[in-house]
Amino acid sequence: MSTEKRVRFATRALLLHLAAVALVVTLCTGVYLALAVQQLRAEAESTALGIARTLAEDAQVRETVTAISASDDEPDAAALRDGELQQVSAAVMARTGALFVVITDDHGIRLAHPLPSRIGEVVSTPFAEVLAGHEVVDWQTGTLGESARAKVPVRDDTGTPVGEISVGFERTGVFDDLPPVLAAIGLTAAGALALALATFLLLRRRWERLTLGVQPEELVALVQNQTAVLNGVGDGVLAVDKDGVVRVSNAASDRLLGLHDPVGRRVGELPLPPVVRDTATGARERAEAVVGDRVLYLESSAVRRDGQELGDVLIVRDRTDLIALTERLEAVRTMTSALRVQRHEFANRLHVAAGLIDAGRVADARAFLDELVSRGPVSFPVAGLDLVGDPFLHAFLGAKGVEAAERGVALRIAEDTQLIGTVRRAEDVASVLGNLVDNAIAAAVTGTRDPRWVEVSALSDGGALVVTVSDSGAGIREPDLRAPAVDAGSEDRVHGHGIGLPLATEIARRSGGDLWIIDPGGTGHGAVFAARIGDAVDPTPHLSKEDL
Repeated sequence: MSTEKRVRFATRALLLHLAAVALVVTLCTGVYLALAVQQLRAEAESTALGIARTLAEDAQVRETVTAISASDDEPDAAALRDGELQQVSAAVMARTGALFVVITDDHGIRLAHPLPSRIGEVVSTPFAEVLAGHEVVDWQTGTLGESARAKVPVRDDTGTPVGEISVGFERTGVFDDLPPVLAAIGLTAAGALALALATFLLLRRRWERLTLGVQPEELVALVQNQTAVLNGVGDGVLAVDKDGVVRVSNAASDRLLGLHDPVGRRVGELPLPPVVRDTATGARERAEAVVGDRVLYLESSAVRRDGQELGDVLIVRDRTDLIALTERLEAVRTMTSALRVQRHEFANRLHVAAGLIDAGRVADARAFLDELVSRGPVSFPVAGLDLVGDPFLHAFLGAKGVEAAERGVALRIAEDTQLIGTVRRAEDVASVLGNLVDNAIAAAVTGTRDPRWVEVSALSDGGALVVTVSDSGAGIREPDLRAPAVDAGSEDRVHGHGIGLPLATEIARRSGGDLWIIDPGGTGHGAVFAARIGDAVDPTPHLSKEDL
């Protein structure tokens, strides 16, 4: 994301934030100003009404107005200009700051007025309602301009309206307090905008700290890319933050690790083996484990941005097919080695027979070939191998015997071996039995007992093949094949890297069988393993040439 786009976003956010605050401040200012104006108007009207009522209740004013109204003669304007009512009106105006105080008789003729020349004239505003006995408070425009005025009737001793008191306050005088109010409102609005600006800057700083400076446009792209990448790869991805909480887990990770909705949960709360948990939290960089029936390769890497530790990302790769293929290739290699030995032995025999014939010793050559026919196929360095009638198992154990002999270990077949039928799941048998034999040979080589030996027993149980393997080694320390996962990162110097046995166990269990430990080791022998491989034998008896 370019700097220009970042600035544009920050500017847009700032303007939007300030516009929202300005709108709120404007609305509040307008409402407050309207309330202030209304309050000032109400105060002016109330003051005018109070003054008018007080003056209308004055005994001297009532007596004078009653007398003038009761007279049939026109009021003497010249006498009224210097009269008692004019003096009272002037005194009230001076004391209260009113724009005018006007007194009239029952015909609306002014008996007192701020302008003496207007005395004796009829008032310019309506007076009938007041003379009817009602008080009137309103804003009206008269000879002195617009004002807030209150009109109150002057009553005689019988309560009959005989005149009017009108008190008014000039509009400009009413709103003299408005400028300070406006100034206070302006300062408040400016303070609110300044506070909004400061708040936005703090929020933006906090936001960028939480998002590591990533802008919203980048966040959208990150989410899209993350979804596409995580769901588009076959490897499992498990992201854990620095507090040990799972933040990302794709479908492959959930499937391989047997998790259900792990996002938002702590790694320690998930049903994970210790080796997986340690690798996920960065305690280990690499490890191998068997989880369920899968062989997994685990790789952890720390995530940092701008020098800040964010957590760890665990990559989970499924190596089950690769390990199974390796086991099959190992079986093929073993068979190839056996064939190579046989080919070499047969080649030697043919060279002997050809040499006897070339030398003209036909009788000796015939006797040699007869001896070969009676002796049978090439012999392997495996005692009791003739007890195994199945061709595949015979060749496989023979090849293992050759490998064992090269390492100074004698491979032998137990006397109780009895296999009726032929092996039909050669790959599974080679993987399970080969792993047990290889581990037994390794245990015998590293053991201290002499002679070094490995013994194999094979029995058929209907369609199942049951094998036991024992050795002369030192035995095993923690015989536990039931664990849900095996730490493949810590090597056992006797029994390999921890992958073979769990994988062989899963292969046996997939066929309805199992793999277990009969004896972890005792006096005179090492560990004794047993495995049952279901549907691995065709129970039809194998017929040899002699049977035919």
